[in-house]
Amino acid sequence: MDIQLKRGLLDVCVLAAIKNEDSYGYQIIKDMKPYVDISESTLYPILRRLEASEFLTVKSVEHNGRLRKYYHITQAGLGRIADFKEEWQEIMSIYKFVTKEDSDK
Repeated sequence: MDIQLKRGLLDVCVLAAIKNEDSYGYQIIKDMKPYVDISESTLYPILRRLEASEFLTVKSVEHNGRLRKYYHITQAGLGRIADFKEEWQEIMSIYKFVTKEDSDK
């Protein structure tokens, strides 16, 4: 898969994982696992990029004597998910066109 496409898809997956409630890194990985295999070394750069893009905010909370970062989706992050859903319709149309010959056989 094209690395830029995969990167964009993973960004939206991470946003979707925190759409309904704030979450932290390990929990995000667990929530995504049934759908997407993602490692910590992949997740944390995505989280930093999403924070820099203002798609999410971060707050540190003490948990068992350690600070845990919780991620919260912003309105811009929710907008990115909505944009993705619209873009996906176009991607599916392209996919149908590309695979049209396969279904004609």
